[in-house]
Amino acid sequence: MAVFVIRKGKKQLVLEKSMIADSSFKRFKGLMLESKENFDYALVFPLDFESRYGASIHMMFMNFPIDVLFLNSRKEIVDVVESLKPWTLNCTPKKPAKYIIEMPAGIARKKKIKVGEKAVFN
Repeated sequence: MAVFVIRKGKKQLVLEKSMIADSSFKRFKGLMLESKENFDYALVFPLDFESRYGASIHMMFMNFPIDVLFLNSRKEIVDVVESLKPWTLNCTPKKPAKYIIEMPAGIARKKKIKVGEKAVFN
């Protein structure tokens, strides 16, 4: 499964590989204890409901920075956080989110991902 953004009516590939955190354990574990060398994919978190505080994340037990996209229920990007540092206690999106996409640091800047664009994933 790949992750794309829609820009000017066209799909732009962001990452070829992605995984869905579709169980309680996968959502709890997230990227904790993952190695930077093995993190070459997007990790998608579908949330039960759209919320600001319910979409908050932390970086406890992380050893490397990541980029984070927060999406609303229409999969529009409502916040982009670049290079979120390890051990950050809390990161809350600026607007309510229903999906969170975590990806390697630098991807958001390299792909010029912006608030208001739409993300597509299966």
